[in-house]
Amino acid sequence: MKNAHDLVMQAKAATQEVTLADAEDAIRQADVLMDVREADEFAAGHLPGALLVPRGLLEFKLSSTPALSGRDLKVVLYCKTSGRAALAAQTMQNMGYLHVASIAGGFDAWNAAGKAVVKPEQTAFE
Repeated sequence: MKNAHDLVMQAKAATQEVTLADAEDAIRQADVLMDVREADEFAAGHLPGALLVPRGLLEFKLSSTPALSGRDLKVVLYCKTSGRAALAAQTMQNMGYLHVASIAGGFDAWNAAGKAVVKPEQTAFE
């Protein structure tokens, strides 16, 4: 019986994962940068230009959003550490998407490297 780690490793073996060093170039070349974390994680900080599509809603969002339906879109995915992004990349490939990659190490690696992160301003109620 496989566990979550086994499934992530299987997904990583079957999908393209870009290194942190190559991530900015991959993002520039992409049509869509997708954050597959949860809304609270996204709100705490995300990559500039990222579109929030939580992993649990991925298939539904892709199927119901015309701008995301083109199977030839160049998509870069990320999550916290890269597990959910690898699973999402594999799912997208299974749905027929041709150009899908995930960022190795995910948001945590990006943030630790000091790369740009969007952190929404908190509203002051004074």
